[in-house]
Amino acid sequence: MTVFIIRRLMQSAVVMLVMSMVVFIGVYMIGNPVDILINPEATEDEIREIVRSLGLDQPLWYQYGRFLYNALQGDLGESFVFGSPAIDLIFQRMPATLELASAAMLIAVVLGIPLGMLAGLRPAALTSRGIMAGSILGFSLPTFWIGLMMILFFGVTLNWLPTGGRGDTGELFGIEFSFLTLDGLSHLLLPATNLALFKLALVIRLTRAGTAEVIHQDFIKFARAKGLSKQRILFVHVLKNILIPVITVLGLEFGNIVAFAVVTETVFAWPGMGKLIIDSMEVLDRPIIVAYLIVVVFMFILINLVVDILYSVLDPRVRLREIR
Repeated sequence: MTVFIIRRLMQSAVVMLVMSMVVFIGVYMIGNPVDILINPEATEDEIREIVRSLGLDQPLWYQYGRFLYNALQGDLGESFVFGSPAIDLIFQRMPATLELASAAMLIAVVLGIPLGMLAGLRPAALTSRGIMAGSILGFSLPTFWIGLMMILFFGVTLNWLPTGGRGDTGELFGIEFSFLTLDGLSHLLLPATNLALFKLALVIRLTRAGTAEVIHQDFIKFARAKGLSKQRILFVHVLKNILIPVITVLGLEFGNIVAFAVVTETVFAWPGMGKLIIDSMEVLDRPIIVAYLIVVVFMFILINLVVDILYSVLDPRVRLREIR
């Protein structure tokens, strides 16, 4: 395992280097933040001074080299707008995004696995057909439209749930969380459900396919012949085997949820990283955009490593040395 982790860390370092170059060059070649940030009545001398203070008067290769040198020391630049380190602003918003993504993934798993198993055990039943039809809707309907309809129905028409913001928060280990208070939990429910719908449909389909395949395997027939209860067969033998592909996919999908929570955070005014990146794009706050993308790439790499290790734990037939 040690050799595998070292090899993956070396690969990750190369990926981070390449992605930092792509992200930096791609972001810094688009637009001119000075045109947005500067006062239209500023003189030429004032404009030159601002450009110099932001380091935008240097060649692109020099700017990237300076960025890479500072990044190795944990400095991803200073926000043009806020005047604060970009990485600090990202970390301030990260707990809100991770809470939203974790809640969405929890909803997808808690509802998706039982529904998928039910659909896989009785594929011809009317209930199973209804579950699969619902999963198609989860894949097909756009997230922003579902979010707006949820706001209109649950927030405006029925007035059951709040439609924006994070609500009251409670502190745990020095970090603010919404799920620790009833008001915060009510604010979390709609955006988390909205973000979970696509992943819920994915979990249902993965679980259904795995259940339909595993239930006819010889070891299941042998377990029945031994007289094991139906509950033990389902929740021990079937569930353990279908969890392998589900966890593999969900591990990668968690990174997608974090990266693409932008739409949900914007629709529900959730103060997370996605909302911050949208606001930064409007004013071309390049350091925050680059820092956000670098953090997301790092999270994807870390999640991939954790998924590979979990995969080998769940399935003893798979050894880490066999994973490339």
